[in-house]
Amino acid sequence: MPGTVLLLAASPVGRGCLVDAASVLPVLAAVPPAVLSGTDTANVVELADPLEPQAVLTRLRAAAAAPGPLTVYVAGQLQLDRRQRLPHLALARTTPATVRYTALPWHWIREELRLRPSGATTLLLDLHADQETWQWLRANPLDCGRNNAVYGRVAPPPARRTLAAPSYMRALATILRSGHRPPPDELHQQALARTAAEAAAGGAAVGADLVLTAPGPAAGDPHAVIAAAVQAGRHPDADALAARHEGAAAHAYGPASEEALHWTEVRADLAMFAGDPVRSCRAWLTVAEARLGAGQPPRSPAVEAAVDRAHHQWGRVRDTGPARELGAALAALRGRVPGRREGALDHVRRELSRLQTQG
Repeated sequence: MPGTVLLLAASPVGRGCLVDAASVLPVLAAVPPAVLSGTDTANVVELADPLEPQAVLTRLRAAAAAPGPLTVYVAGQLQLDRRQRLPHLALARTTPATVRYTALPWHWIREELRLRPSGATTLLLDLHADQETWQWLRANPLDCGRNNAVYGRVAPPPARRTLAAPSYMRALATILRSGHRPPPDELHQQALARTAAEAAAGGAAVGADLVLTAPGPAAGDPHAVIAAAVQAGRHPDADALAARHEGAAAHAYGPASEEALHWTEVRADLAMFAGDPVRSCRAWLTVAEARLGAGQPPRSPAVEAAVDRAHHQWGRVRDTGPARELGAALAALRGRVPGRREGALDHVRRELSRLQTQG
């Protein structure tokens, strides 16, 4: 099965730039697509210094929907937004004051990849952090999702008025240009060794980076079994298995627990894959209401994600009756959870008004 490769290099323009992320893209682009992917053939999508987080999300979502193996190469820098103190991948227009609106929230990457099959997704990361984000990372792991293999490093901020280089990613590309792609863990170790040797030769500190090594879920993980059922088109079987886990979690921890809500979210995604936007939208609305009812703030990533996904699925509902019903509930939620995209509540109200004229 063909593989998919997403090459993403991003950093701010101007004084806030810590790393020349895009400088590594020509080296990566010189590697044959099949070697980048580790498959016989592969499609490559390249994003160099993108401007808009929604544009990156669109490309990421399309890559995540591809049925074969997915390899994501990311070079760039992490910053925290001032309101929620959550990590974002800075884009070309990002400044410390505009992180929330101009950078890519890191949890979007996790959300888009979470239902891919076990062993089908590998992230290779070369990230730099400003001082504030570096301190945050010392106490909080960078969450890339439970289903994904993750390798790479996060480097501390460089010296003042110094532009760092994506040396780990460049080492990866140099190794791959030989035409041979070792297993990801071996490739990772080779790149770390090459990066450390280059740093030592240049007189830089060695061993300061935060090393990321996560080989992915073990065989038999229920998410992998569910994802395999989806890939095979057995949507009722996938939902039935997820429903059993949802019921067990609700019984053990309570219906509003993170354990139970996780499986409700899985079932919402499964409904989407099965082409049932009504069921998917309803499930996401349930998740959002449960999280708000449990005291989670309207701007929390989990609440925003649930409402955004409900909104997306509602837009795919074609039957007027369910669209009206779900739209009314969505409008009420949008009043509390406006999300990151301007005009979301106005969009719901306009569509509801249009639906009312349809008789």
